[in-house]
Amino acid sequence: MANVKIVTDSLADIPLSLMQGLDITIVPCTLQLGNKTYRDKLDLGIEEFYRMLAASPKPPTTSNPSIGAFEEVYRQLARTSRQIVSIHVASTLSGTYNSARLAAQNIMQETTVMIEVLDSQQLSMALGWQVIHAARAAAQGANLMQIIELVESLRERPRLIAMLDSLQYAQRSGRLGKAAGMVGAMLNVKPLLGLSRGEVLPLGAARTQQAALERLVEIALEQGLNHEVAVVHCYAEVLARRLKYMVTAQLPNAQVTLAETGPVSGTHVGPGVVGLAWLAPK
Repeated sequence: MANVKIVTDSLADIPLSLMQGLDITIVPCTLQLGNKTYRDKLDLGIEEFYRMLAASPKPPTTSNPSIGAFEEVYRQLARTSRQIVSIHVASTLSGTYNSARLAAQNIMQETTVMIEVLDSQQLSMALGWQVIHAARAAAQGANLMQIIELVESLRERPRLIAMLDSLQYAQRSGRLGKAAGMVGAMLNVKPLLGLSRGEVLPLGAARTQQAALERLVEIALEQGLNHEVAVVHCYAEVLARRLKYMVTAQLPNAQVTLAETGPVSGTHVGPGVVGLAWLAPK
């Protein structure tokens, strides 16, 4: 059993295949659709979500996990460990990091457990890879400070680039940042976006889906695509598998994993999103 427990949130999008053998606790974000609240990836499948979304007169709202939800998780983990590292979605995109930080302060006041809450400055599997590396280190016996140092050393390496089917959902969410200026010019094209230090950045656009996927691979190779990479998608498995084939054609020895986002991310980016997430070389 690892001495250090690793916690993250559901926006990390870590597939079950990569969690095998690792001790990772995931705290779900929440989604309110109609008069019901759903836990991300637990209470509502992505296909059901989009069916309900199409029938709903009002767009859904999303929330980060509450302070109480984090407190409950930390208390439970504190029964078997005195050290917890909690790594979360970029604080510029969500209040999750702040909820976890406040919960950690409360728990440390009432117990002897040490909790370190880290802002990944990333989203989806660009966050997920940081969590996975932390969990791998914990499984090998690393202590709290060693894992904190490891995650901090990774901070400049995560890459996340994606093609959106449209900017409609991202514009509505208000999280476009510097990419907001793309909106007026993005009609009938496929926008390409990246995330760096918690900020959404425009990477251009392509006229067709295929051209957009080809450009994603080009950008990834330019940015130092590693041999361990996740193809992230939002209700777009066919596109994701096509992108995986294109990556392996360029890097035949690459370990490429498919990772699907949940309803909370889907609310903000919409269906048809596909992208790449990896840790660039040092």
